[in-house]
Amino acid sequence: MSSVSGSDHVTKGYRQRLEEGRQAMAHLIHVWHERNGWSHKVLPALADALDLGRVHNSQISNLRNGKLSSPGPELFLALGQANAVLHQGVEPIHAHLAEVHPDLLRVLRDSAVPLLGVDGEPLGAGDFLEIFVGLGPLPPGFDWRIDAGEAAQLSAAMADSLCRGQAWRQCRDAVMEAYPVTKPQRRERFAEVMAGLREYSAEELDGEFLDLYATHLALEGNKGQTAEAFLGELRAAAQPG
Repeated sequence: MSSVSGSDHVTKGYRQRLEEGRQAMAHLIHVWHERNGWSHKVLPALADALDLGRVHNSQISNLRNGKLSSPGPELFLALGQANAVLHQGVEPIHAHLAEVHPDLLRVLRDSAVPLLGVDGEPLGAGDFLEIFVGLGPLPPGFDWRIDAGEAAQLSAAMADSLCRGQAWRQCRDAVMEAYPVTKPQRRERFAEVMAGLREYSAEELDGEFLDLYATHLALEGNKGQTAEAFLGELRAAAQPG
């Protein structure tokens, strides 16, 4: 997975590379949790229930916040194995979790989206390690890097785009039907943003964007436009003047 060129080794010191890697990993873990609507307790609970490795809630929390500077190999092993399990789907582990951790099963049945690389395969322990030390890129769809300063304007541009300039009461049914998320909390938040009652934070937009893009495609039928191009359009529309 590594994509670091030889020139990067010359122009970047190891401290800078490690800092960039730690922040990239924080972004990845944060968005992964945001997309699934997970708390920081889900992955440790899954690792414990399936004996994938020892991961503490505090490790995931600190990883999400960019504060975990020296994790051991067991953390990356557990993340990789948990991701592989999620890629296989909940059904193979349904009976076991129903017996040992029914609350976790309910969470995963709501949402259990794995992290996939550019090849469509789940990220493994080595991929997580490469990202953490700054030697590997973030997977597709996790590198939007939406800035806190643009989140409110992008939220408004998104609402205008999905409603095609109509008032929310006129477009609500069509937009809500096109929005692919079934989790009630996320649907309620989406409706509030579309109605102009609140804005997404930068972290929320990072986590929501692929589903917002899917909503756009469902409404417009534009199969040729990439998610990156759609985000570019929103950024252009969000510019003042």
